[in-house]
Amino acid sequence: MQSSARAELDAAGITDPALRAGYAVCRALNAHHGRTYFLATRLLPAARRPAVHALYGFARYADEIVDDLGDARPVAEKAAQLDLLGTQLQQALAGERAEHPVLAAVADTARRYALDPAHFVDFLASMRMDTEVTEYATFDELGRYVHGSAAVIGLQMLPVLGTVVPREEAEDPAAALGVAFQLTNFLRDVGEDLDRGRVYLPAAELAAFGVDRDLLTWCRRTRTRDPRVRRALAHLGAHTRAVYRRAEPGVGMLEPVSRECVACAFRLYRGILDRIEAVDYDVLNRRVSVPPRTRAAVAVPGLLRALLARARA
Repeated sequence: MQSSARAELDAAGITDPALRAGYAVCRALNAHHGRTYFLATRLLPAARRPAVHALYGFARYADEIVDDLGDARPVAEKAAQLDLLGTQLQQALAGERAEHPVLAAVADTARRYALDPAHFVDFLASMRMDTEVTEYATFDELGRYVHGSAAVIGLQMLPVLGTVVPREEAEDPAAALGVAFQLTNFLRDVGEDLDRGRVYLPAAELAAFGVDRDLLTWCRRTRTRDPRVRRALAHLGAHTRAVYRRAEPGVGMLEPVSRECVACAFRLYRGILDRIEAVDYDVLNRRVSVPPRTRAAVAVPGLLRALLARARA
């Protein structure tokens, strides 16, 4: 285990060897798969980072049951595995010993921060939708999915981050930020999602610009750009920016020692939208990302502000 990982666990008072191993697995998942998210997490006080890694690790673990492109298992088998995961999680949350390291870590985090068990139920319900639903007709339909897959992640984070206002007041912006991150991913990953047989962009919004699933698939297969697709993606990008605006006031509602973490994630994820716009919405056959130099330009000043906030605290 890396010295920084050990220092985080020590700061959080996590001493049980099995739990430490579970948190280490979650941290590795975050570092490998969530570069932007992991970088932002580094701005938190060390004692709070393991909980964030655990929540990310559990979400990633469930997501991989559904979205492993190299996995040819039938949909029904994946759904059954999600059901089993839900049962095992409920048992772990009730105090039973979890054999899987990720479940052990996330159950420990849930107990430490008194997380609402309903959020985990809603999250797994959305993961189950990924085994059954391949497209969404409207934003309202998509909203039911992103509530469990994204909004509840923001709500789970609030007890870890802490607030300077009543927590209920910060819940709507926190949920909106989770949704904004998810919508950003949908725009960035539209081509990869097509390869998985899914379209998360609402069909009604696409149809308004003359776009449907067949056109997206054809553009993906032939590596052809189409002005109708560009206009549709620009429209959805503008919608996503509006969600970021709803979320932005929530940053100031957080405890000062946590604000820079969320502000960094906010800037970096919104920066993905900037990159999508910079390539003129040509995302069907490329994966845009924030360049390392830009990530550093956001993170380093954020780190200095975070250290100052900790000193004041």
